[in-house]
Amino acid sequence: MDNLDFTPAVGDLPFTAQQRTLLSLANELGRTKFAPRAAQWDQSASFPFANYEDLRQAGLLALCVPKAFGGGGADYATYMMVAAEIGRFCGATALTWNMHICSTMWTGVLADGIPMTETQRAEHVKRRELHFARVVNDGAIYAQPFSEGSAAAAGRAPFGTTAKKVEGGWLVNGRKIFASLSGAANYYGILCTEDKGDEKPDARDTLYLAVPATSEGFSISGEWDPLGMRGTVSRNLAFKDVFVSDGEQLMPRGVYYKGAQTWPAMFFTLSPTYLGLANAAYDFTVSYLRGEIPGEPPVKRRMYPTKQIAVAQMRIQLENLKSIFARVIQEARPNPSPDEKMRLYAAQYTVMEGANDIARLAIRTCGGQSMMKHLPLERIYRDSRCGSLMLPWTAELVLDRMGRETLYRPGEKDD
Repeated sequence: MDNLDFTPAVGDLPFTAQQRTLLSLANELGRTKFAPRAAQWDQSASFPFANYEDLRQAGLLALCVPKAFGGGGADYATYMMVAAEIGRFCGATALTWNMHICSTMWTGVLADGIPMTETQRAEHVKRRELHFARVVNDGAIYAQPFSEGSAAAAGRAPFGTTAKKVEGGWLVNGRKIFASLSGAANYYGILCTEDKGDEKPDARDTLYLAVPATSEGFSISGEWDPLGMRGTVSRNLAFKDVFVSDGEQLMPRGVYYKGAQTWPAMFFTLSPTYLGLANAAYDFTVSYLRGEIPGEPPVKRRMYPTKQIAVAQMRIQLENLKSIFARVIQEARPNPSPDEKMRLYAAQYTVMEGANDIARLAIRTCGGQSMMKHLPLERIYRDSRCGSLMLPWTAELVLDRMGRETLYRPGEKDD
């Protein structure tokens, strides 16, 4: 299996040399650092700063920064594989790391596939050099808040947060909720609508701006005490006449909207965390039934037919998750075909709902002892429940999109 001494969360694929190296690194960090610390972030609902220092030291904050800018140069599929491996050991770390990585991947390899004018392209190349240098040289962390409590994050309405052009930059006003990395990020990649005065707000006028954490008029508020993914610390952000210079644009005006139309796979990047959690639930169950959980009595429970059948059912479901995930990350590209887009939706739904179902089976199979907080399974179960709720592709919205886009061709309406 390509010289790896473990089976990655994504399965046993024909990995490149870079992918093998990165997967080994992620597995080592996960086993030795992230898994032993996971309970503390969960119990205190605090951000995993120590894990981020490890990511920084390993060069993984710059994983998707192009090599020309000093980064790791990882492509979309490679990131998705590595993210799944990290999610296997700490869901909150993998999920928040995704928000940071997307800021570099969207402006890097994905932006290279988004149509731009020559002027826009030149502007983008110049500006992203600033952002990439912060990550590579300073170890800066970028957050990526979407949600506002409206239909905007689902792509059905303009963002309520606005940016008005002023001399040398923009004035940002509005709010974001469920903003992961709140208080931990150095920059917040804000999606907002350009305020053009009297004109009606339009999603095509979406701006993507990096707001420095030190900005005057920027504030963080609210409690954070959720069911799962507690280490993401996703509190509320507020912007009151926050000045952001022109250089902080992560994409030129109007380009984010084109990107969302061109690269739907950009919204699939939350799923590897949950594929990792599905693996974690399965791994725990196998070890538990074999009496191999460190610190627990070496009691074997593998001899019962009901346990054997349950493990078989879990493995079948896990293989289904891995298979569709592996296919869509390898065929992800700009302007996918209708079938490729449907597979993306199907993969999102399958992974997000399947992870929690595997965790449910794991608890039922391992029994009451597995619900104790000194063991990881109850945390895995709680973390896995959160995936299908995450915008822009919640489980409900994915089902809606699949049904609508199957039964209606572009532009079709009922009389």
